[in-house]
Amino acid sequence: MSAPEQTYETATSRLEEIIRRLDSGEAELRETLALCKEGRSLVEFCAAELDAVGQGLEELRLDELVARLEAGAARPGDAA
Repeated sequence: MSAPEQTYETATSRLEEIIRRLDSGEAELRETLALCKEGRSLVEFCAAELDAVGQGLEELRLDELVARLEAGAARPGDAA
């Protein structure tokens, strides 16, 4: 059985679990190190996901701007 695909939501949920565990003060030294490494990896994953979504939104805005400009240029009667 394969592990479920990681999503932004599952990553942030796991980060919350890691933070709770670290904040509890109950984690031993090696567990703390492992949790910090896992947390860093999750933060990097989440940052990449946010960047990808931001890029997608930027592309949508550019497409919308191009469409508006093209629509404005194609209006009859606007030519001098």
